[in-house]
Amino acid sequence: MPSFDIVSEVDVQEVRNAVDQTTRELRNRFDFRGVDAQVNLEDERILISAPEEFQIKQLEDILRDKLAGRGLDGRCLDPGDIEGVGKVKRQSFSLRQGIDRDTAKKITKTAKDSKLKVQAQINGEKVRVTGKKRDDLQKIMAAVRELDMDTPLQFDNFRD
Repeated sequence: MPSFDIVSEVDVQEVRNAVDQTTRELRNRFDFRGVDAQVNLEDERILISAPEEFQIKQLEDILRDKLAGRGLDGRCLDPGDIEGVGKVKRQSFSLRQGIDRDTAKKITKTAKDSKLKVQAQINGEKVRVTGKKRDDLQKIMAAVRELDMDTPLQFDNFRD
């Protein structure tokens, strides 16, 4: 019986590469000459620090651009608050991994409302969709893509 998984995973190596590219661009940009600004990756968090808030926003835009260039969705970043520590302001971004419970329920509800002969079940941080026909599964993929989710979704483990 054909099936596939709906997951939300981020390739940490690609994130590391995007952070490295952002750091290189930071060193080469004229508007950041002599400015103590940094972009660091620590475990599952990205830490941006700069003297001013607008510089943090600029670095965030550069980072999102580099992520998009590497094929990652910018929605995988979950921004924290901007904190002022002395002369330096900083903001941390956590990486979104896995599908939360509410999103998974919305996906299964979409599958049930489609009136197709498919079953969707929640398995931890992923949703497995099974059905008898491959065309039905592809229609479910299209319906899930049309949902307006703030979590980036990928379709994985397609089996015939």
